[in-house]
Amino acid sequence: MRCFDTRRVNARIARVFKYGTAEPVRMDLSSAVSAAASTLRRRPADLLPFYLLGTAVPVIARMGLFVALAGTYLHYELTGQLDDARRALTELDLTPPDTQDPEAVQAWVETVAPALEPLASPTAVLLLTVVTAATLLLALLTYAAVSAGQMSAVAGRVRGRRGLTAGIAGVRGRWLTFLGLYVTEVLLWVGVSLLGGLAIGGAFLVNPFLGAAVALVALLVGLTVLLLVRAVFAFAPAAVVVDETGVVGAVEGAGGFIRSNPVDALAYVVVAVGVLVAISSAASALAFLGGGAVVALASAVVAAPALDLLKTVLYGDHRDAVAPVEPVDARLRDQFVGGIRRGWREMTGFVRRTPGLHAIAILVGVGFGVIGWLAVDPLVGAVTTSIESRLIGHLPPTAALNFFGNNWSVAIATSFGGVAFVIPALSSIAFNGLALGATAALEENLVALLAFVAPHGILEIPALFISGALGIHLGIVSWRAFRGRLSREAFADALENAFWVLMGVGVLIAVAACIEGFVSPYYWQPFL
Repeated sequence: MRCFDTRRVNARIARVFKYGTAEPVRMDLSSAVSAAASTLRRRPADLLPFYLLGTAVPVIARMGLFVALAGTYLHYELTGQLDDARRALTELDLTPPDTQDPEAVQAWVETVAPALEPLASPTAVLLLTVVTAATLLLALLTYAAVSAGQMSAVAGRVRGRRGLTAGIAGVRGRWLTFLGLYVTEVLLWVGVSLLGGLAIGGAFLVNPFLGAAVALVALLVGLTVLLLVRAVFAFAPAAVVVDETGVVGAVEGAGGFIRSNPVDALAYVVVAVGVLVAISSAASALAFLGGGAVVALASAVVAAPALDLLKTVLYGDHRDAVAPVEPVDARLRDQFVGGIRRGWREMTGFVRRTPGLHAIAILVGVGFGVIGWLAVDPLVGAVTTSIESRLIGHLPPTAALNFFGNNWSVAIATSFGGVAFVIPALSSIAFNGLALGATAALEENLVALLAFVAPHGILEIPALFISGALGIHLGIVSWRAFRGRLSREAFADALENAFWVLMGVGVLIAVAACIEGFVSPYYWQPFL
């Protein structure tokens, strides 16, 4: 019995309605770009949550590092090594010398180093090494799973389906395939490099002139091969989600697409390189203005999905698996304003619905703030921080942009990190509380610090607690979905709602950043 590919049948039916013929009408690059842009603008909340989740990969992966640090601390306490180090440090002057005097710095290091020797135990070093390796592995696995979800969501949107439900299914069904793609590409790069190195080394052993000639040829051939490998593996993820195939099938499909559509493939590569250059240039230019975090966030949640959509549209059109996309009639400005309003409504509604989750976030944040305060007590007086010195050279526009980018990135990562069963969200809240508590305890002018924090803190701190509560909520939802007690549709609804809540949080953080940049550093100085 012959099996029919329903995706292709539906695509042909759609072509009949749109073009009046079932024959393939191939998109050019301009049409593909328009289709990608329209798909991204039409219901962005049905796609972007998976890209926001991508920004949380470091928060999820660093859980291994936190386990290592906790285990090492417990080891030091049980063996008494931490007490030995404390006693040795209390007898020393820990005030760092002027960094402009290398000899003084060297003398200070030589003085402090013996006091830290009790902490250099083989057990602690082994524990940190093992868990660091486990952290890198966890990061790779998490990245593969998130990438599978992102590309599956993109394929769902390109086919006219709901992206988030397709993405959730893709995480479970395709994470191993994406991991295989990444490992295969790395192995190919390593293999090509080793072959080139062996050929050059062998030629130099025979004759230096032969070695130089082989090196030139190997460089040209190697770069060509590596560029082809990168081109194939650029389209391989699209082949996985469009053709629903494995690693081998994806590589074959991507290679077939490049052979059949070399102009489209080259055009995509040019666009991707252009976007990369533009992002790098913007990051370099805005680094002086404090906008590095904003550029990184825009790259993750705008440029990345746009490029994924573009290559999936091109590959899907090659496979007759792209549903026609009508252009968005609404103006971008109207969409932006409407999104801000909806984000504010969703955020306030979430706060009203989840007082218990917010209470947990506040207790964790405040509790670890107290722990941070108490933990640095032995260092009080020996090590100091100063808000007044940190404000030297303060430029309001630069600072405001930097505060907005950093704080919103933290809020997003905290919220979507909670998808990994709550723990990363709680650890992010705890880490920030610990850092703030320690900084306050070491502040040489606590009144000035409080005066600085108060105006913007009344908005910024609640925004971070809201993001923490949202992370706990997503963790509970993901656990219920993992146990089969919640449908994919309900899980997708929760992710979409979280996207809008974070848009409201972004409004709070933007206002707080402006206050922190333009008001907080100045209003109190005439009085203190």
